[in-house]
Amino acid sequence: MLGKCRNFYKAVTRPNSRGINVIAEVKKASPSAGVIREDFDPVAIARTYKKCGADAISVLTDEKYFQGRLEYIDRIKEAVDLPVLRKDFIIDLWQVYESRAAGADAILLIAEALKPGKLMDLMIAAAELTLTVLLEIHRADTLLAVRSMIGFPKRGYSVLGINNRNLTTMEVDLNTTSRLAELIDNKNELVAESGIKTRADIEKLKSIGVRAVLIGQVLCESADIEEKFAELFG
Repeated sequence: MLGKCRNFYKAVTRPNSRGINVIAEVKKASPSAGVIREDFDPVAIARTYKKCGADAISVLTDEKYFQGRLEYIDRIKEAVDLPVLRKDFIIDLWQVYESRAAGADAILLIAEALKPGKLMDLMIAAAELTLTVLLEIHRADTLLAVRSMIGFPKRGYSVLGINNRNLTTMEVDLNTTSRLAELIDNKNELVAESGIKTRADIEKLKSIGVRAVLIGQVLCESADIEEKFAELFG
């Protein structure tokens, strides 16, 4: 029998003294950077994130491009009490059920990779399974098409992510979040993703009302994750 999901939505939207919430990512490799961390221990990294004060954990499970594994989710959830996001290329209904069975509390859905009808079906299935959806966009036209879906099919089961990386060219522009945030009324459900590397980046995102950041590479490539986390978030 499946256990109750941890509340990813609440974890990434509730106010805190830091002024911004942190989804810290467990990440071994990426298509753009190759292997990021040779001495990769997903459980140890997750425990460090918990110690640092992260609000939630993101876990790469794609094997081909990120050298991730689905089994990392369960191992991490046994080690820390934070909500866990499965970050993968989810395009089919069976992957939503697989995510829930693997212990995920939330899943990533990339709007630009899905037709509107399919996206809606996946969001409905996720909500029925009590999974939160991180609905990711990169372009303004996609944002305008899907922003009304935040809160669908019911409130508290989805947040909007703006990816600063163009997944076609792999180029990163932190100003993507700044530009697109102007089109969003409720920034309390807004997550900025990719290219966040410095304290100045964090402060800029806070200044435009971003509620949470998803950050991984700059932490995982650091020799001292605790030190880097403190440098970024104080």
